[in-house]
Amino acid sequence: MAKSQVKSDKEYKNNKYDEKKIIAAYNKKKHEVKFPTSIALDKATVAILKKIAQKKGIPYQALMRMLILEGLERLQEAA
Repeated sequence: MAKSQVKSDKEYKNNKYDEKKIIAAYNKKKHEVKFPTSIALDKATVAILKKIAQKKGIPYQALMRMLILEGLERLQEAA
């Protein structure tokens, strides 16, 4: 079994995501120039992302991008 890349899965299980914020951010950012990048995720993580994205009605890559941007925003606010 591969070692988890997350320090503590418990930290992420109770996160609540505002669907309206995710979709609004997606719509706002979808026309901006983006630079392709690569990230290696395990199959289970990708499956979870795809399931959540399907429920939200957005592509899973867009969901990943929004989660990253939201996380960066939180880090900047905390700094």
